[in-house]
Amino acid sequence: MNWQTRDIAPGLYLVATPLGNARDITLRALDLLAGADVLAAEDTRSLRRLMDIHGVPLRDRPLVAYHDHNGDRARPRLMAALEAGHSVVYASEAGTPLISDPGFDLMRAALEAGLPCTTAPGATAAVAALTLSGLPSDRFLFAGFLPNSSGKRKTALAEFLAVPATLIFYESPKRLGAMLRDAAEVLGADRSAVVCRELTKKFEERCAGSLADLSKKYVTETPKGEIVVLIDRGIGVQTDQATLDEALRDALGRLSVKDAASEVSGVFGISRRDAYQRAMALGEN
Repeated sequence: MNWQTRDIAPGLYLVATPLGNARDITLRALDLLAGADVLAAEDTRSLRRLMDIHGVPLRDRPLVAYHDHNGDRARPRLMAALEAGHSVVYASEAGTPLISDPGFDLMRAALEAGLPCTTAPGATAAVAALTLSGLPSDRFLFAGFLPNSSGKRKTALAEFLAVPATLIFYESPKRLGAMLRDAAEVLGADRSAVVCRELTKKFEERCAGSLADLSKKYVTETPKGEIVVLIDRGIGVQTDQATLDEALRDALGRLSVKDAASEVSGVFGISRRDAYQRAMALGEN
């Protein structure tokens, strides 16, 4: 059907778009897409297809590409439209804007300029995966993408070891096996985890198991599509001073004092400040 144009107030609107199934869009999102003076999108082709499916005409309105590679050039044009009293809708390629997408700088600039800003919430891969995972959902931590290199990834993972919440990560299909291998080593091979792939799409998949089992599966198998990895909450580690010192010495042999303290504090659930001070003391001996 053809979506009816409705006037909307001036300001910046962040509009969530479906992860895959085009019907997972809200009526309010369609209202905003139909009524905005200016449209901006991480991927203009994806937004055009979505609008065509739902009968939202572009008409003679500008559709501006706004992504990681052109933000500095495109943002002034969008800010000028906002400052002139126009309504601007920004849509990520899939899911909710500002969740691992380039909209952050645009929203921050608009807020700092005192311009009206709001959001039209909708699909988010992290929350969709959490509801499907079967892992505890009363407390969770979204950590986005981990570093590419194994060493930095292990250091980042160590910070989450004792976190009493379900951990949620986005990951590239090509790095999934390596990420799960490092997670098994740092967080514990027996820790429960779930890999969600292609949420809401034809080939949606949920694969659950221990980190060790999932690591073995995806070391030899490279999946396709969008990946969300969820890992069960940590329980912390109790240890004596001798074991703590041994861990710090090992980390200091590989890392800077700061990074060694960060890794060990995550593993043993102690404050980063205490770990740093002890690492400094060990380095002086």
